[in-house]
Amino acid sequence: MKATGVVRRIDDLGRVVIPKEIRKTLRIKEGDPLEIFTDREGQVILKKYSPIGELSEFAAGYAETLSKTTGHIACITDKDTIIAVSGGSKKEFLEQDVSQELEQLMEDKEVYTSTENSDKAMPITKNDNQERQNNAQVVYPIVSNGDTIGTVILMAKEPNGKMNDVEKKVAQSAATFLGSQMDI
Repeated sequence: MKATGVVRRIDDLGRVVIPKEIRKTLRIKEGDPLEIFTDREGQVILKKYSPIGELSEFAAGYAETLSKTTGHIACITDKDTIIAVSGGSKKEFLEQDVSQELEQLMEDKEVYTSTENSDKAMPITKNDNQERQNNAQVVYPIVSNGDTIGTVILMAKEPNGKMNDVEKKVAQSAATFLGSQMDI
């Protein structure tokens, strides 16, 4: 654990304020759910809650199925990181923070499609240099109870790869299914 040197008092309602610098670093926004853990030494640990992260094994299997079915790279994200990848470099994508552009797309609940590799690609991760050869991609938000909880992403493997309505429908179906799993 890393010491921050910040000390806060609990108010009369049992609340404590998480400093702005820590919220910014951990990308915690107003209304974000936090999980609370305790350990044997009496420490209280707050962790940003990821509902789709609860399904990470399931998401990995789903990404593998998407990749095999479409022949493309498939990624599934929560709101902060890529939690599953298949058909592409796990080192490049898995557990990487999502880009600000992808965060904004989730916030706006928008679908993104670049149909040809000549189209400009959506940066997926924070360290994405946008010089990827395979720019054809479909990004579909996973929505549960009206909130975006992640995305399903398909990216072409081949330099001449293209996305069409079939890939859009596959990504939409995957996102809808994953979102429905969170309602259960």
